[in-house]
Amino acid sequence: MSPDASKPDLSQLPPEMLDFTLKTSGALAPRLGRLTVPGRKTILTPAFLGNTSRGVIPHISQDNFRKHFGDNGVYFALEDFIEKHPQKTPPIFEYDVPEPMRKFTALPQDTPLILGARRTPPIPTPAAHTNTEISLLTSVGFKSMSSEYYAAAARNLEPDIVIGMADIPFGQQTVGIKRKDKMSDRTEAWLRDIIAKRNAIDKGERTFGIFAPILPIERDLQSWYLEHLLDDMVDSISGVAIYDAYLLDDLPEELYRLPRLSLHVPASPHELLRQVDLGMDMMIIPFISDATDAGIALDFTFPPPEKINGSQRQSLGIDMWDSYHVLSVTPLSKGCECYACTKHHRAYIQHLLSAKEMLGWVLIQVHNHHTLSSFFTSVRNSIEAGTFDEDVAAFEAFYEPKLPEKTGQGPRIRGYQFKSEEHAKPEKKNAKKWSGEIGGGAKGMGKDKVVLKGAHGQQPNKKKEMADVIDDEALIGLVGMEDETSPLQLDDLKLEDDEKA
Repeated sequence: MSPDASKPDLSQLPPEMLDFTLKTSGALAPRLGRLTVPGRKTILTPAFLGNTSRGVIPHISQDNFRKHFGDNGVYFALEDFIEKHPQKTPPIFEYDVPEPMRKFTALPQDTPLILGARRTPPIPTPAAHTNTEISLLTSVGFKSMSSEYYAAAARNLEPDIVIGMADIPFGQQTVGIKRKDKMSDRTEAWLRDIIAKRNAIDKGERTFGIFAPILPIERDLQSWYLEHLLDDMVDSISGVAIYDAYLLDDLPEELYRLPRLSLHVPASPHELLRQVDLGMDMMIIPFISDATDAGIALDFTFPPPEKINGSQRQSLGIDMWDSYHVLSVTPLSKGCECYACTKHHRAYIQHLLSAKEMLGWVLIQVHNHHTLSSFFTSVRNSIEAGTFDEDVAAFEAFYEPKLPEKTGQGPRIRGYQFKSEEHAKPEKKNAKKWSGEIGGGAKGMGKDKVVLKGAHGQQPNKKKEMADVIDDEALIGLVGMEDETSPLQLDDLKLEDDEKA
């Protein structure tokens, strides 16, 4: 590797794919924009992106996505697809077709795809990041991924937008000044990696836009990173990814006209409006699927109906587990034009939930996404009409500040919904579906005792150090990883005799 490899020449880059046009702008003010990706649907901003799990929006099959979704883009997390890394080639990299991520997930050709390293919100990981790698959570446990691997994956998968890898210690309550300095240094180096990888794409091949991460720390503590971003890389990026919306005031003026993607997780529609008011353009909204899992049908409009004097604030959602809906033949929300509300009524959906039928959550998810789509359409209309501030004040006065609490049992919990600090607890996350014992209990297990040689998702301490050689070839597996020192797989389970144990 040459001495200058850590800081590649960024002067000759592929032409930009993205075009972002602002209709209104301001330092800290709501703004209207239009994000155009060649060959994809145009995203009118402010807008929200679909939040996927392993390539799909929870509860929604891809045929229903085509029918009821797709107004905007969708967000993918690479950690959803690399559970076999580094021992085996992840299946998504074995798909040798143009735009493999789109084909692998069977999403429409006109849907913009945005790729990030981690889910949103990410689950904190026990392992610390290093100068070259971040820790993430795959479906089979915690793993590490290098910046070079991430850059090579982005080039191979051909998304429309890639968010630069950021060094953020998720889950830590306090972060020291020295640690913040590392965050800035590492993020700057990793952003250079992905720009250089895109620079190596042959002319004529499809390229991707890059959104530079803006760290959730004070501007003076990431000033070195921002200076290098403005001096060397600003012409190579297409937008910025903001991890703390309330630090938008610290955003350098040279970045004002770039599209802004919020990775600051909102807890309610009120927080969405606050982010829009600060000038955010695109958002990812996990509370949509959280509400669906809880059996809550979102029920709010923007601007809100006229409030009657003395009336209490209205709830932001309807708990479909409530027995009140057993005989109700009204739609989930009055005036809603989504498929669930026009074809079915509350009594039917309540019955589906009670019977644990998956269709119940499917219909609520269709409704909840439609509610947010209508919400953002009205937000854009309000900004255009110049009534946004008044409409926000009316919304906050009309609706409760928080979503309703979950009261019923949701669908089976998916792995990424666990908290990492809960993994060691003995209780089960999902109810036991069968009973019985193997070999008659602890005393009668005899020769059928199952011994696990290591903790799932962790590597034995005696494992040899592996050289960090990552390039496009790494996506099809690493050489020399097939020996017996590889991390725990299913083949590592063995039967041992109690007498020999």
